[in-house]
Amino acid sequence: MEQVYSIAGLLFAVFYWLLTIAVTMRVIARRRPVSVTLAWLLVIFVLPVLGALLYLLIGELNLGRARAQRAAAMVDPYLDNLSSRFKGGRGPLPGGQLALGIHQLLANRVGIGAMQYDSLQLLDDPQRIFSRLCADVREAQHSIRIVTYIWHPGGRADALAQALIDASRRGIEVSLLIDHAGSRAFFRSHWRRDMVQAGIQVVPALPVRLWRVLFHRMDLRMHRKLVVIDDQLAWCGSMNIADPEVFRKGSRHAPWVDMLLRIQGPGATGLAKVFAWDWEVETGQRRLPEHYAENLPCNRWMSILPSGPGFADDLISQAVLSSIHRANDSIVICTPYFVPSEAIFDALCHAARRGVQVTLLLPRHNDSMMVGWASRSYFEPLLQAGGRIMLYPHGLLHTKAMLMDNQLALVGSVNLDIRSLQLNFELTVALFTPEGCAEIKRLLDGYREASQPLDLQRWSARGKPARALERLMYLLSPLL
Repeated sequence: MEQVYSIAGLLFAVFYWLLTIAVTMRVIARRRPVSVTLAWLLVIFVLPVLGALLYLLIGELNLGRARAQRAAAMVDPYLDNLSSRFKGGRGPLPGGQLALGIHQLLANRVGIGAMQYDSLQLLDDPQRIFSRLCADVREAQHSIRIVTYIWHPGGRADALAQALIDASRRGIEVSLLIDHAGSRAFFRSHWRRDMVQAGIQVVPALPVRLWRVLFHRMDLRMHRKLVVIDDQLAWCGSMNIADPEVFRKGSRHAPWVDMLLRIQGPGATGLAKVFAWDWEVETGQRRLPEHYAENLPCNRWMSILPSGPGFADDLISQAVLSSIHRANDSIVICTPYFVPSEAIFDALCHAARRGVQVTLLLPRHNDSMMVGWASRSYFEPLLQAGGRIMLYPHGLLHTKAMLMDNQLALVGSVNLDIRSLQLNFELTVALFTPEGCAEIKRLLDGYREASQPLDLQRWSARGKPARALERLMYLLSPLL
């Protein structure tokens, strides 16, 4: 018996070292950012066998063969459609040199630098948002298309669900693409059944099932928030289909504080293309916009920055970096999760040192413990560089927005963390016009006035255990 144990131990040791060496070589061969590579090597060697298995499950961008093939085949047709349908103005665009980097990036990556829009409204009150959304659904003439990460039944979300059912029954084509992991409560509720029975197409995005682990990465998520009506009216921003008065009620992180932009005109039609891309990747069905808004002379411009596996993976990250480097006076960033890439964090510290007023707006209490500790590891260096950190105490500040020199705003679904910038399907819009930037400034000023500044001297006095935990989470931050 003792000999059997010895042989089993030897076989396990051989298996462990072969697995560790093979996975280590695979990690190194991928040529990703050094911080990501080192973080994975740490996990692999600190967690024997388990670390290697974790890497094989979630360590690489793997959409699955069918989705990856569809995404690769779609790139050229979609870029051709974008460049043929939408042409940015040839004259000078608002934003000047600050926005030039965004225009150049998009012109080179997707064939178009900017789109016009007829009107833009910023709504940050949940009751007004749901009321206006329901009104827009009731007025739809042709189609309603929705992409969201979280659909949480209850409260005013149920009123929207019923409005969609009524719209479908009167002949409107309603299509919903809802992240499977983020909306488990919806898929288990009666609303999905009622919607399907009413003729609504309800598609779970990136379904989470045990057997699929072998074929694609499970933690890649559809994180966009987008509603498109008749291809000419669109809503986008940070708010999921969830009523803050019901969603996670009783949690110390509640309520979630969010915003949405309501956009009309050609820019909304451009956002309909984003839905069409997501729908085709998931279902194989091509659904490009059928009703194009007319390009009328105007001086209101926006750009659309989608990103995710398969197309323009780092588009938003490059836009953020370009904007930070070009800012001269002020940078205001609002995000619930602050775990930036090394390049973005260094750019922020450099901006603060050269005299740019860098302000970071964060929730005081984070709903993710690991992300919260990782975020804190960045506080002291940013404060020492001259940046300001404001902590919002009235719930989870979930708005994702950046404002540079009051001339360029980036608003959407993307958090300033590695997951959003490199893994998830995200959507950001860039606003260049003075009235659009003024709306974002008003919103961020309100958050800032309600927040409390983090003092460098008091923060530096925190204990050694907290510093040790921050440091550990900092090492793992590229994987969060």
